[in-house]
Amino acid sequence: MSGPARTVNDRFYLPKARGGGVLRREVWVDERGRVIRYNLAYINPLIYAGDNGRVLGFDSAQGIHHRHYMGKVEAVSFDNFEAIARRFEREWNKLVKEVSDEKD
Repeated sequence: MSGPARTVNDRFYLPKARGGGVLRREVWVDERGRVIRYNLAYINPLIYAGDNGRVLGFDSAQGIHHRHYMGKVEAVSFDNFEAIARRFEREWNKLVKEVSDEKD
């Protein structure tokens, strides 16, 4: 029986029109295909230089589901990975809109 496998390891470099920076996705699954660990992050040191440039992120490091936002960390409830991924996308889209509105 093998251990967990990282099935997603993506970095998307965003154009300035989409906020710039990098979207990072890492997902590990068990042999049954269940997500057992994840890391979703929006990294842009031009918006926030602390925490290695991580502006927004959700992960399950050390088995604790939590949210990062500009250096602040808070626990989040976890129903399933899909719900966390949707929340991350919603929050990232809102953040990018706010940043672009400030530049206009």
